[in-house]
Amino acid sequence: MTSGSATERFRAARDFLLQHREDYAGAYDGFEWPRFEHFNWALDWFDVIAEHNDAPALQIVEEDGPRSRFSFAEMSARSNRAANWLRAQGVGAGDRILVMLGNQVELWEAALAAMKLRAVMIPATPLLGPADLRDRIERGRVRHVIVRAEDAAKFAEVPGEYTRTVVGGGGGTEGWLPYEEAYACPDSFEPDGPTRADDPLMLYFTSGTTAKPKLVEHTHVSYPVGHLATMYWIGLKPDDVHLNISSPGWAKHAWSNLFAPWNAEACVFIHNYTRFDAGRLMAEMDRASVTSFCAPPTVWRMLIQADLSSLTTPPREVVAAGEPLNPEVIETVRREWGVTVRDGFGQTETAVQVSNSPGQLLKAGSMGRPSPGYIVELLDPVTGKPGAQEGEISLDLSTAPVGLMTGYHGDPERTAEAMAGGYYRTGDVGARDSDGYITYVGRSDDVFKASDYKISPFELESALLEHEAVAEAAVVPAPDPVRLAVPKAYVVLAEGWEPGPATAKLIFEHSRAVLAPYKRIRRLEFGELPKTVSGKIRRIELREATAEGSAAEYDEGDMR
Repeated sequence: MTSGSATERFRAARDFLLQHREDYAGAYDGFEWPRFEHFNWALDWFDVIAEHNDAPALQIVEEDGPRSRFSFAEMSARSNRAANWLRAQGVGAGDRILVMLGNQVELWEAALAAMKLRAVMIPATPLLGPADLRDRIERGRVRHVIVRAEDAAKFAEVPGEYTRTVVGGGGGTEGWLPYEEAYACPDSFEPDGPTRADDPLMLYFTSGTTAKPKLVEHTHVSYPVGHLATMYWIGLKPDDVHLNISSPGWAKHAWSNLFAPWNAEACVFIHNYTRFDAGRLMAEMDRASVTSFCAPPTVWRMLIQADLSSLTTPPREVVAAGEPLNPEVIETVRREWGVTVRDGFGQTETAVQVSNSPGQLLKAGSMGRPSPGYIVELLDPVTGKPGAQEGEISLDLSTAPVGLMTGYHGDPERTAEAMAGGYYRTGDVGARDSDGYITYVGRSDDVFKASDYKISPFELESALLEHEAVAEAAVVPAPDPVRLAVPKAYVVLAEGWEPGPATAKLIFEHSRAVLAPYKRIRRLEFGELPKTVSGKIRRIELREATAEGSAAEYDEGDMR
């Protein structure tokens, strides 16, 4: 895979994974990352596969009915127009562009255009408010912003020297440039110069579940090429129709709504909605003939509350990511759709590192085995050495794995800590069995001890979710004078259940029936779970609330 043009080398690596799509051993043993000095995914890959290609690249269905379809050739031309227009507004190589758009065609146009201009894209969710935006503008050293008309007012409170482009404002937003002018520009594009493979491409602010969001830097290779591994995990093939439920602004959107499907020459399918409706979603999946489907655990848990049999043609591939998926969800989907939801593990900092790819033997509760191109080690929590049966999930850096960030932008100390000793340390704990399968234990700062036993919150949460009353659960340590700490559960109830001592007693009884004595839930509180704007549980808030105490909690000892 070392000879030929950048496009040819990328295609060779891609085709190798497609050929070994259900042969994990062959893929893992034989795959080599393509290496480049110069590479621009939008120019060297997307535009090449888009030439004279009328196959659908993007389909969008709006909640109120309108549908739009864009071919690969159309997306290439539209992004060329956008690149030409943005260049005329002063966007150049290395400039930071904050893009805050919904799931609309302009989002994909802007992403491709930024790549072609060698600008650095900072994706941002429209859910952000002025305070978050000020942080991103300042720390990201943003020179340009592209936002929806309905979000433009937020920037009145965000100082800075940056050009302002509005999408959908019809040119009527004072002080803003109308993006629609781009469509009058030429549909051919000439780059200003070559793109170095290690040039920065994207800056992602992490979701900040435990601290201030980190700023993750990716290159023109680490995400576009790194997500060949994500393509392999999902099982995507050319001409597939792929639906990934993810909000723009978060890394998983780039994973599975941009790079992985277009690496495979598959179509990205989007169903926009303001309120989740499982029945409508499945109707649209049937109508679009969706062949592969990815959703976070929250969506999977809502789906199984509905009649899954209403989907007449289930997808061939179904996967979950973001947080570990609970076993009872997997079993329900397998029973109703005849397919198995396959877990994968990765981070904003990486592509998918560990996964259950098509054709692998699946083990209950396991995330699978290392992705092709990665050596995954478990570092001993005491010695820091590899080879532990249980330890911190880490990537061996000696092989220079593609798909890994260059570091935390502007934070060399945090970068050095994450990359110490020749390993990238994820901060997540896993356990490996004799066959090489890795099971998620939890974040290293979430795992706690009770009566000198180590407790994995995820294991206890999975057990709670087996009870019909529990829609969501989060477990944190609660101070205890005897045991040091005991497991406390925060529970969101399923529809039709009321909070109160009767429901608490049923959940405690369930806990005693399915968990070992040292793992049992000892305290319980009902209520909504605090989450980041990306939907991840902010456990730090729950730990702080637990430490302060609450009159609303139930004690297991009082419920017997």
